[in-house]
Amino acid sequence: MRDFQRFSSCILSVMVFTFLIDTTSLFVSGEGGGFSGDYSKLSGIIIPGYASTQLRAWSILDCPYSPLDFNPLDAVWLDSTKLLSAVNCWLKCMLLDPYNQTDHPECKSRPDSGLSAITELEPGYITGPLSSVWKEWVRWCIEFGIEANAIIAVPYDWRLSASMLEERDLYFHKLKITFETALKLRGGPSIVFAHSLGNNVFRYFLEWLKLEIAPKQYLQWLDDHIHAYFAVGAPLLGSCEAVKATLSGETFGLPVSEGTARLMFNSFGSALWMMPFSKYCRSDNVYWKNFFEGKGKGNHKYHCDDMEFHLNYSGWPTNIVNIEIPTKRGGKMYPSITEETLSNLSSMECGLPTQLSFSAREVSDGTLFKAMEDYDPDSKRLIYQLEKLYHGDPVLNPLTPWDRPPLKNVFCIYGIDSKTEVGYYFAPSGKPYPDNWIITDVIYEHEGGLFSRSGNSVDGNPGVKSGDDTVPYHSLSWCKTWLGPKVNITRAPQSEHDGSDVQEDLNVEHLYDTDIDPNMTRTPRVKYITYYEDSESLPGKRTAVWEVDKASHRNIVRSPVLMRELWLQMWHDIHPDAKSKFVTKAKRGPLRNEDCYWDYGKARCAWPEHCEYRYLFGDVHLGQSCRLKNSSADSLLHYL
Repeated sequence: MRDFQRFSSCILSVMVFTFLIDTTSLFVSGEGGGFSGDYSKLSGIIIPGYASTQLRAWSILDCPYSPLDFNPLDAVWLDSTKLLSAVNCWLKCMLLDPYNQTDHPECKSRPDSGLSAITELEPGYITGPLSSVWKEWVRWCIEFGIEANAIIAVPYDWRLSASMLEERDLYFHKLKITFETALKLRGGPSIVFAHSLGNNVFRYFLEWLKLEIAPKQYLQWLDDHIHAYFAVGAPLLGSCEAVKATLSGETFGLPVSEGTARLMFNSFGSALWMMPFSKYCRSDNVYWKNFFEGKGKGNHKYHCDDMEFHLNYSGWPTNIVNIEIPTKRGGKMYPSITEETLSNLSSMECGLPTQLSFSAREVSDGTLFKAMEDYDPDSKRLIYQLEKLYHGDPVLNPLTPWDRPPLKNVFCIYGIDSKTEVGYYFAPSGKPYPDNWIITDVIYEHEGGLFSRSGNSVDGNPGVKSGDDTVPYHSLSWCKTWLGPKVNITRAPQSEHDGSDVQEDLNVEHLYDTDIDPNMTRTPRVKYITYYEDSESLPGKRTAVWEVDKASHRNIVRSPVLMRELWLQMWHDIHPDAKSKFVTKAKRGPLRNEDCYWDYGKARCAWPEHCEYRYLFGDVHLGQSCRLKNSSADSLLHYL
C-alpha cells in the first residue's frame, strides 16, 4: 500500500489552483458561521503533474491470450487489472517512439479531461484510495464553500516533453486561453499551485508566453491573470531519482519489473526533464536573441561560469553517478531480451572495469550517456532526446537554473529532513537489456549528513538539511535565491498551537545565491514549519519560502497542514482589512470539524474557544462529537 501511495502522487504535478468563490459569503464549514467579503474576482485552474493524470485508450487493440482488450476510452493509466493480465498490450498503449514521440502503431493513449482525471487514477473500492491524488484537495475546497465550477482541471500528457506538448496538443495555447477565460468570467487573476514537475511545466509556459505576447504587454498580462504562484516540492535543479529511473528503472509500486519500467520511462520525452543539473551553467537568453537575430532553430549556447570548475560536484552534495565501464569493447555488450547472454558475459568480464564519476553538469550535458554509448542501447536515444528536446528547444533549455518568475506573489514550499537519494553506484549486471545495469550502492543525505547504503564512507559537501525523500535539499532550496536582501524568519509548530513555541528572527541579511539557516531551537518530536518571508523586496513583489519538517514529496499536497497554511494565506490576501504582507504565525487554531478532538486529560474538547461537544447520530467516539462552534468564523480575524 505504501509503495502504491508513493506512485500515485509521483513527481508529479503543475497545478494552477482556482478559487472561484461566491460573491457574498464563504463558509468555514457546513455548520460553522460565515464571514463576508468580495471574493468574486479570484479565479484559477488545476493542471496535474507527472503521472497524476489518467490516460485513456484512443484505439481498438485486441490482446491475444487475454480476455481483456483495449477499446476507445478504456483506462490505460491506470488499470491494474489489464496491467497484470495483458502487460504487453498495456505497454503498447503506454510506449512512445523515443525519437519522434509518436504513439505505437497499434495503440494510442490520450489524457482524460475534467476533475475525475486527477482525483483518483484508478477509481474503485480498493484501488481508489490507493491511487488518490487530488481527491483530498477537492474535499477541502468543498468544505470551505468553493463552488463546483470553481475548480477547472486541465490535464495533459505527462509522457511528452514541453515542446512536444505544444507541437502535438497545443497545450500552452490552451492554457493561455483558459487563463483568459477565467479572467473574463470573474474579472480577476488566478492563483497558481504547482507540484513537483508541474513547476517545470509552468516555467516553460511563462517562457513560451514571452514569444506569444508583445514585450511591453508581457508583464501586464501576468499581473492581470496571475495573483500568486505556489511552488510545492519544485525540483528546481532536478532530481537524482530521474537518473536511477533512466539507468535501472523505477516501478513506483507498480507490479512490473524494473527493466520494464526502464523501457517505458526512457521512451518518454519527459524522462530527461527531471535530470539534475548545475546551477552554474546557463544558456543564452532566447527571448531577447529572437528580437535581434530572428527566431532560429539552432542550439542554445550552453556555458558555465568559473565556479563550476573550481568547486566539486557542480555544487551538489556529491557526484550523481559512479559507474563501472567495461574496459574491453567489441562484441554485444547489451544483448536483446530474446538473445542468449552467456557468451556476452565473458566479453564484459575480460578486462577490469573502470569506474567513472559524473557530476550534475556531466549528466545534464550528455557526458554520462556519451561515455556509456558503447555499452548501453538507450544512450543514443537519450543523447538524441537531450539535444533535440532540451538543449535545442527553441523556447527554453529546461536544464538551466530558474530565476524568480516575474509574478507579484511567489511562495515556494517543500519538505525537509527526510532521507533522500543524492548519488548512485552502477555496475554491469551481466543480464540483457533493459536489465543490464545494477545499483551496487546508494548515497543518501539526511539531516545535514551523507551516508551510503553499504556503510562505506562518503566524500562530499552535505547541506545543512536534507530533502523531501525524492528531491534533494540542494534542488528544493534554490528558490531561497529568490528572496530579497532582508528576510524575516519564523519557526512555528505544524500542529495547532497557542504561540508559546513560535520563534522569530527579523531583518536577517540575505546574500544572493546563499542559503539561510536560522539559529533556532527545536523541541524533540515536534515538527515545525520554518517561514522565510521578504522584509525588503522588489516594489510590488512578495516572496516567501516555507520549509515543512518531514513532509514527503509525494504526499505533501495531501497534507492537512499545507492545506491549512495555504488557505489562511489566501484568505489573508483577499481580506480588505489585512494589515501585514503575510498572514500572522502567532497562533493556529482549528479550522474544520476534523481539527477538533477530545482532550482526555481535561475531559473536554480541546480548544474550547473554538470547539464544543455536539453529538450527532452516528458518532462512534468522543473525538467525532467535538465540532467547531457556530461563532468560530470570528477567530479568523486573528489571522489578519
